[in-house]
Amino acid sequence: MRDVLEFQAISKYFPGVKALDDISFEAYGGEVLAFLGENGAGKSTLLKILNGDYQPDGGKYLINGKEAHFRSPHEAISAGVSVIYQERQILMELSVAENIYLGRMPANRLGVINTRKANAMASGIISDFGLPIKPSDKVKDLSVAYQQMVEIMKAYSRDELKVICFDEPTASLSDSEIGILFGIIRKLRDEGKIIIYVSHRMSEIREIADRVAIFKDGRFVGAEDAKTSSEAGLIRKMVGRDLGDIYDSLDRDKEIGAVLLEARHISSDYVEDVSFSLHRGEVLGFSGLVGAGRTEVMRAIVGADKIKSGEVLLDGKPISNRSPKDAMASGIVLVPEDRKTQGILANLDVSGNINIALMDQHSNRLGVLDSDKESRAVEKGIKDFSIKTPSPFKKIVELSGGNQQKCVVARVMATNPKVLILDEPTKGIDVGAKSEFYQMICRFAKEGLGVILVSSELPEVIGLSDRIIVMKGRRMAGEVMRSDATEDRLLALSMMEADERISKEACA
Repeated sequence: MRDVLEFQAISKYFPGVKALDDISFEAYGGEVLAFLGENGAGKSTLLKILNGDYQPDGGKYLINGKEAHFRSPHEAISAGVSVIYQERQILMELSVAENIYLGRMPANRLGVINTRKANAMASGIISDFGLPIKPSDKVKDLSVAYQQMVEIMKAYSRDELKVICFDEPTASLSDSEIGILFGIIRKLRDEGKIIIYVSHRMSEIREIADRVAIFKDGRFVGAEDAKTSSEAGLIRKMVGRDLGDIYDSLDRDKEIGAVLLEARHISSDYVEDVSFSLHRGEVLGFSGLVGAGRTEVMRAIVGADKIKSGEVLLDGKPISNRSPKDAMASGIVLVPEDRKTQGILANLDVSGNINIALMDQHSNRLGVLDSDKESRAVEKGIKDFSIKTPSPFKKIVELSGGNQQKCVVARVMATNPKVLILDEPTKGIDVGAKSEFYQMICRFAKEGLGVILVSSELPEVIGLSDRIIVMKGRRMAGEVMRSDATEDRLLALSMMEADERISKEACA
């Protein structure tokens, strides 16, 4: 008989927000059930209720017909329920084996921990995952992707595991690592585990899920077969409208202006000899594989990394940015890739996150802030960028990922920049919110800004960019106009061998 997880009339309220409204459905052992919905639809809130982070205000959940009520994640884990969140919950100073068996390390009768046995046990799990790491490796020395894998291995190691939930698990994984993860998920499914998979990537859902549970505005819309349902049909139920071709409907800037920003042979510790120009009203895309140097080029331009040689010109004049603050003062702003650690200020509310870049403008000679100016600025940001929040004083970490990202964009745009750099701006954001961001990017270009878009999603960078710079091995591999851009061409450039690239450059 298959295990079954049942939600019955689950409701959850936050001040000014009904996060979950009468949620009822079942998830079964031996299947992968994907959660699909826009940011703020209630997916993560339901997982936090299941995990004991939140308590429901109404309704109940049952495992194999018995009502469960977890008051903490520890209780959930003890009952066989594990949730793998985007934010890593591991101890960096401990080894891989110590993280996997934290609180369960093998010991003798005297309580002395048997590290050798723990390493041997962990070695078997690492082998199942096919990872090139050792049980004794310190987690702090691993890549972000492998740290995420350690978090998953920790749940995988528990014999009592019945339910395992993945909340956007592939955000920091490469294609090969995603393949490893999917292999593990299929193994768990075949063992009869109940698997819940939350993702905004439709291609992932179609590949790994058996069924799709669709959420909208805190309500359960229904469940569909992941293999036979059309992508357009799933999106229509998720957002309540037909988005059509998301790129063809964009209101683009048809006239590209003069050169605004120019990088001439810039090199840092992380990139070599990069040269390009950005025009007013242009969206310039940067494509390439993970580690190709896209983000590092942007960090050099804004002064986060020191430029060792070369120069950057703005409006034809050389500039020297020693820090992102210098760059902002000169009119260049960056929305960073890692929203949670580099974008939002997690301890502040919406108002604080938007106004932090305007403190000089909002204070008098004595440094006293003008609260009226701050109120007007945050009200404008919330209105202009359609930020869904019940109050300017709502903690930013309590907003959906898409609304957090809008706050970051509202903050940098409040400084009236000339150049806007967006590094993976739609990472972890649902398709409905992506449509809003795409329209926003085109609007910025029409207003005369120069926009640089760094994206790992090939359809996104092709659909939005006027020109595309392809990076490989910390250098430029080529430049492609939008009219000539295809996924095959960009991939070919990003995977081109160095000697082939040099040969082509010599012949150009």
